Amino acid sequence: MTAYYLIFGSALLITVLGLVMVYSASMIKALQLSLPGAYFFKKQFVAAVLGSILMYAAARMPVKLHRALAYPILAGSVFLMILVQVPGIGVAVNGNQNWISLGGPFQLQPSEFGKLALVLWGADLLARKSDKRLLTQWKHMLVPLVPVTFMLLGIIMLGGDMGTAIILSSILFGLLWLAGAPTRLFAGVLGVALFIGAILIKTSPNRMGRLGCLFATDPGPDDQCWQAVHGTYALASGGFFGSGLGASVEKWGQLPEAHTDFIFAITGEELGLAGTLSVLVLFAALGYAGIRVAGRTEEPFVRYAAGGVTTWITAQAVINIGAVLGLLPIAGVPLPLFSYGGSALLPTMFAIGLLIAFAREEPAARAALALRQSTGPRLLGHWGAVFGRKRAAAKGAPGDREPARWKTMRRRARARSSGER
Repeated sequence: MTAYYLIFGSALLITVLGLVMVYSASMIKALQLSLPGAYFFKKQFVAAVLGSILMYAAARMPVKLHRALAYPILAGSVFLMILVQVPGIGVAVNGNQNWISLGGPFQLQPSEFGKLALVLWGADLLARKSDKRLLTQWKHMLVPLVPVTFMLLGIIMLGGDMGTAIILSSILFGLLWLAGAPTRLFAGVLGVALFIGAILIKTSPNRMGRLGCLFATDPGPDDQCWQAVHGTYALASGGFFGSGLGASVEKWGQLPEAHTDFIFAITGEELGLAGTLSVLVLFAALGYAGIRVAGRTEEPFVRYAAGGVTTWITAQAVINIGAVLGLLPIAGVPLPLFSYGGSALLPTMFAIGLLIAFAREEPAARAALALRQSTGPRLLGHWGAVFGRKRAAAKGAPGDREPARWKTMRRRARARSSGER
């Protein structure tokens, strides 16, 4: 049950700590917008409750049902991502056209569900081809997995969201690696992706500016590296144990996106090195457990899906934390399970439920659960009988409730004759 407890425990702790930090990091932003201080926290809490329901449902679903959901989720995600580009339906946020307005303050980012769709559909596709022993041929390994992934990437890049495109590319490479793609084939696909990415970066002044902010220590001309530098300031001012929960200075308008993409910087400022290392350890435990599940299973779908989810979460965490530390360009992706954003939290918690379901299906885990279910009633019956006997002995017969010494004296009194008195 090691993987089961690691996945559930680390995901739960990351989510709870994320709720605390979202409340702390978003309070000033909410007040600046003339909103209640707990506005963003309440929305994130509702998303966490809905995500917990999805996680529980996914953890209880059989593997066959997960595979059956692969194509409907993919089709629904593609349809919603196309709607994003329809005028009047799609909404642009921070220059990226990747949101759909649901009315009021609620918005949906379909590309987040595209990550889950690619994992499920890609795992099902590779599993079916593995059963037919077709993965030894490079054509079957690439088609239609790579073309469909490139189609998803193209739809996402129409809105300018390169961060999500990088995560989808990571999932693709993770699936190919798990499928046993030859080094030449893997390197070829990686080379094409890097070439396309280089063109997209070179043709965008905004992306080139982000690339130029690597290792920046000064905001530069026109404050181009303002966010990256102030993220570093927040981490540097935290010290070993931080300034205290809620005592961040950078969240008072200095650090943009303090409760979303740069929430890790606020965590470092308020909780210090101890807090950030705790978050890193939790993500490392989650990644280790996901790799353990993928490596110990004999079922191809479980191996590909568990590996795809683990690649997705760990790659996104590395990209987000690397950007906050100034080691990677700012990609605009949230920290999984931690940053504010219901559209990112819901599919991620469903993916955690997938890992929990797969961890429960391990042979050793099934045996442990079966043993627990069989020994539980026996233990309850045993202790019930023990307590029942003790209760009966304590009550005794109606006429035997006097102390033992009085009964002894009565017996002695009855044993004597009248002449001995």
